[in-house]
Amino acid sequence: MKRSAPMKRGAPLARTGFKRKQADAFKTTFHTQTLMRKAAIKTKKKRVSVAEGSKYLAACRNEPCYLRVPGVCQLNPADDTVVPCHSNQLRHGKAGGLKADNEFTVPGCNPCHGWIDQNRVGTPRQVKFDVWDAAYELWAPVRARKMGLEMQEAA
Repeated sequence: MKRSAPMKRGAPLARTGFKRKQADAFKTTFHTQTLMRKAAIKTKKKRVSVAEGSKYLAACRNEPCYLRVPGVCQLNPADDTVVPCHSNQLRHGKAGGLKADNEFTVPGCNPCHGWIDQNRVGTPRQVKFDVWDAAYELWAPVRARKMGLEMQEAA
């Protein structure tokens, strides 16, 4: 068996028969495919701007709790913990790490908001949806008057 000479330090390694792809060709193909995918993903839905969304959130200020969960809500009209509670329903835009649109908010106190968002007592999801929907039906006309919107937009 023939022994090869030992490699010296810093000596270049032998090249294989494989050739590298052209970097430019790969980038061009990759970027073209990415752009085509992005164009297909684009939605035509008009997103609410931050300014428009903040109007919905501001309408909830200084309001009583509309969720009024039996056994949870303290029904304190001077409660400072009332905040906008976003819907947790897919039909209102809730998904994964995304909140529902700001249009789908209801004023709720801290205990009610916790009851809606967290499942500490094991309440079924549909019960929570029903409570939120009932609160939204009460809140939508009040919010429409407060914001100067027509009822058709709020519904």
